[in-house]
Amino acid sequence: MDIMLKYIIKIFNFIEYWFQRIVIRLYYYCYYFVKFGINRVEYKQMPLFRGKLLIKNNGKCKLGNQLTFNSVFKSNPMGINKRCTVFIGKNGQLTIGDNCGFSGVSIYCDSKIHIGNYLFCGGNVSLWDTDFHPLNYIDRRDGDNSKTQCSPINIGNDVFIGANSIILKGVTIGDKAIIGAGSIVTKSIPENQVWAGNPAKFIRYNHQP
Repeated sequence: MDIMLKYIIKIFNFIEYWFQRIVIRLYYYCYYFVKFGINRVEYKQMPLFRGKLLIKNNGKCKLGNQLTFNSVFKSNPMGINKRCTVFIGKNGQLTIGDNCGFSGVSIYCDSKIHIGNYLFCGGNVSLWDTDFHPLNYIDRRDGDNSKTQCSPINIGNDVFIGANSIILKGVTIGDKAIIGAGSIVTKSIPENQVWAGNPAKFIRYNHQP
């Protein structure tokens, strides 16, 4: 009886695996083929979706090859707080290079966000190129969001951003830089350096070939 039960479990796991591999991926491909078309998203290759990506493009959005968006616990058990979300405003320009991975990411682009190749993005990272609201309290009272400050974000190649970090407007992160988990990045980071903290500060050099 135990042997038969083991075989049944193996068969069930086999069916579940291929169901996820084929049927669910086919569903997401068809869903985002339509969704990207409606949102005018340009892409070299359809990304891999584990869970649904919420995306709204009012500007320009270009995606590279071999991208992954993880939005469910099974895809990244470190603890994803939410689905991946991407918003591009009417004046926004979002460009993501090749071989980048995101888990529960929040990307809000009102100006310009450029992401290079091989970005390793930890869970629940936020990339915001805007303050969302004016800094002057009178403007906030009046609901005058035209005075909200925005500034481009530029992320180089082979960057590693630790989980729960926030990258704020006007920041440039150089190639092979590493951002420690839970960091708030308010200023630009040169290549081959490790930064961490709130606000993020220089920790050490990251010399690699």
